[in-house]
Amino acid sequence: MRKTFILLLLFFVGSSSFFAQEKLLSKQEAFTLALENNFGIEVAKNQAEIAKNNQNILNSGFLPTLTGTAGANYQRDDSTFEFPGQFLSDPDTNEPLIDEATGEPVPRPDADLYKAEAQRYNAALQANYTLFDGLGRFYNYKRLKEEYQLSELQARETIENTMLQLFSVYFEVARLTENERVLQEALEVSTQRIKRAEYAFEYGQNTKLDILNAQVDVTNDSINLINNLQLLENTKRDLNVLLNQDLDALFAVDTLVSFIPELQLEEYVSKADLNNVALLQTERNVAITDYDIRVSKSGYLPAINLNGSYGWNLNNNAPGAFFPGVNVNNTRNFGLGATLTWNLFDGGGTMVRVKNAKLARKNQELLKKQVLLEVQRDIKNALANYKNRLNIYEIQEQNVLTNQNNFERSKEQFQLGRITSIEFRQAQINLLNAQTNKNLAKYDAKLAELQLLQLTGQLLNVDF
Repeated sequence: MRKTFILLLLFFVGSSSFFAQEKLLSKQEAFTLALENNFGIEVAKNQAEIAKNNQNILNSGFLPTLTGTAGANYQRDDSTFEFPGQFLSDPDTNEPLIDEATGEPVPRPDADLYKAEAQRYNAALQANYTLFDGLGRFYNYKRLKEEYQLSELQARETIENTMLQLFSVYFEVARLTENERVLQEALEVSTQRIKRAEYAFEYGQNTKLDILNAQVDVTNDSINLINNLQLLENTKRDLNVLLNQDLDALFAVDTLVSFIPELQLEEYVSKADLNNVALLQTERNVAITDYDIRVSKSGYLPAINLNGSYGWNLNNNAPGAFFPGVNVNNTRNFGLGATLTWNLFDGGGTMVRVKNAKLARKNQELLKKQVLLEVQRDIKNALANYKNRLNIYEIQEQNVLTNQNNFERSKEQFQLGRITSIEFRQAQINLLNAQTNKNLAKYDAKLAELQLLQLTGQLLNVDF
């Protein structure tokens, strides 16, 4: 039994040394990797790029259209022309020619036309330009620019949410890493208790019960450490998914945490209305509905369109029975025109669209007020939550010092035989709980700070 526990101890100490040699993945490096590789962020960037393409002048309708057409046609005819009831005539007298053998007029012979070929070619350019459309294009172009800014804000929101998720997992890895060290120390202490209990039993200073108690504590500490290591491996894989890298990639995380000074945090909170991404999105939506109203109103105004064309046609006609020569027709044409279109009454459709656009704008104004109220509430709650968790962390730090002193004194008393192994174990458990609670409180406070930074719009502007 004793050899088993020693092997377990050596295994865990070796594992700890192995992990200590892993490459350190700093918080800033994790941030950069997620920004470059995370799937959700990549999709958000592509959506923003689509909106950027849509707001380009090439998608605005301000440029003219030019259409080119060309064609070619080939035709071949083999024909026989018959002249029933017609006779050959003397070209001088125009009298019918008489066949001397029969004394009958000479009939006109059939005419054959073989390989009569004809070719036709054409090409044309058609240009159209909308000179005026009631300013619909202009306001739609402005609307597309607002949609692009909105898509950038949506991408930023995705990045912020991903970073919160990233650091939630990152700090969980850090917490489990620190807990691993604490649990290893507890296991070492319990293993030393077995040796002490066995020596004391050999000299008749205690009973077999003390050895069994120490073995039970080693077993419990070993199980706790094994479970922690398994959770640590699983959480590291979760982090690798967020970073879009090999699931089995090995790394260690930075367990050092620093907090933003209170004055700086108060400045962020005071400017939250100008930087919160949800509020900025509502402002862009209000601007978009403004342009929707103006685009709808453009239906009341006329439209003026300009058009121009240039064409070329070449016809090589085949010879016929009455036109034995090839007929060539080569033409070119050029045209300019303008049209004025004014939909004097469209059945009330434009009026309905304008009314609906105005109502949509009112809804966006109401939504903006609601979001503003909710953001102010969330910031107050997040600030109070952050201060509370920071206070808890400070209390837990002091609690660790108290339990550390208590454990050291209990250890001295236990070695002197003045307290039982049960009392010593209780002091050890109290210290273990205090240390793990302090680790939890530290990362809870940091996550609360990050949530507050997101609400103030500063999450992507600070060092982690």
